Amino acid sequence: MTTRQVSTSFSVTERQLIQMPGDRFAQCLRGFGPVGILAVVIVLAGNIIVAPLSAVLVLLWRRLSNTSWRDLGFVRPKSWVRTLLLGSIFGVALKFIMKALVMPLLGAPPINQVYHYLAGNTAALPVTVLTMIIVAGFGEEMVYRGFLFERFDKLCGTKTGARVTTILLTSAWFALLHYREQGPAGVEQAAITGLAFGTLFAITHRLWMPIVAHAAFDLTAVAMIYCNVESDIAHLFFR
Repeated sequence: MTTRQVSTSFSVTERQLIQMPGDRFAQCLRGFGPVGILAVVIVLAGNIIVAPLSAVLVLLWRRLSNTSWRDLGFVRPKSWVRTLLLGSIFGVALKFIMKALVMPLLGAPPINQVYHYLAGNTAALPVTVLTMIIVAGFGEEMVYRGFLFERFDKLCGTKTGARVTTILLTSAWFALLHYREQGPAGVEQAAITGLAFGTLFAITHRLWMPIVAHAAFDLTAVAMIYCNVESDIAHLFFR
């Protein structure tokens, strides 16, 4: 064995020794032992503290666990235009159906008092729009669809029964987190939209369309409030 070969052998061994602790930690984060379960709990608890925190923690988890973007659903669409168009149509249509049909049937008030301060409030629009796109559209979908679906897929598999369970459980948690701010009506709406976005993700296996649909849904809600037409739309079919 030449000196160069010995040197190369030692350098490979040294790299392995350096990388092993990190690799083991990444495997623990991807697994479902104490470290893996604690990671999921911490991620989900983030939004209880402050809305965008869970999304930041998912990004940190992805990096430390060496999880690929693809595993979280970030797959390049075959057509960005098609994704943006169909996602927007889906989100806008879902919001109108929820406001005009579903929520009135559930007895929800026609005015969302939590966000009614946005009515005619031009100064608040820029921050609100950015929040709906980044925090709600991107952040919430990455957590409740991308991250949680990846975790449940690894734990339960991807057969029909397991996938239905995943959609139901992720939608339930997504809904419950809306109680503190929006009360029972917020929980009801979030449960239904969670089922819709979860089903969309389960069908497409891509996260970009649910992100666009979620952002479009929330931006349509903001537009209704800003234009002060919430009550008119809520009473479109039910007087």
